[in-house]
Amino acid sequence: MAGYYSPTDLKKGVVVQIDGKPFRVTDYNQKVMGRGGSIVNVKLKNLIDGSVIPKTFKGQEKIDSADVTSRNVQYLYSDGTSYHFMDPESFEQFELSADLVEDSAGYLKEGESLSLQSFDGIITNVELPKNVYLEVTYAESVTKGDTTSSVLKDATLETGLVVKVPSFINTGDVISVDTATGAYRERKKA
Repeated sequence: MAGYYSPTDLKKGVVVQIDGKPFRVTDYNQKVMGRGGSIVNVKLKNLIDGSVIPKTFKGQEKIDSADVTSRNVQYLYSDGTSYHFMDPESFEQFELSADLVEDSAGYLKEGESLSLQSFDGIITNVELPKNVYLEVTYAESVTKGDTTSSVLKDATLETGLVVKVPSFINTGDVISVDTATGAYRERKKA
């Protein structure tokens, strides 16, 4: 049986159930009112059809948590329209449409392990690790002498993702990227 969340528990990434459907919190804003009350404004993404709705919760409302299960998988490859995965225990292979993979695609590296979340047997989300290491396949060169870390430039990663990196990052470097924000974290030590 699923539990409940109070409005102030609804942080980004939390999955709730409204009218029998699973939603992920994509944006959270809390306003404290007089006498200790508060209202919480959230944006919720429907994990079945992808639609996004705004919702406001007040005070001590109870919100159903969604009964979501996670399954570890290995990413195999993309054929341009679908993404192919394998269960490392059963070796069962399956594919997901590009719509479901969406923004995660830039962080998917062949052979990497990740989790898929399901609701009532329907895969609803690709759950990436917090950070991933990816190789820089192209980085703009910088003007000699302009190598301070405050100057940012574009770098293209092995998955096609483009991120802003400090000027000292070069083609061939392996860097860590935050999968929630797409921000550069660090260069991998050799």
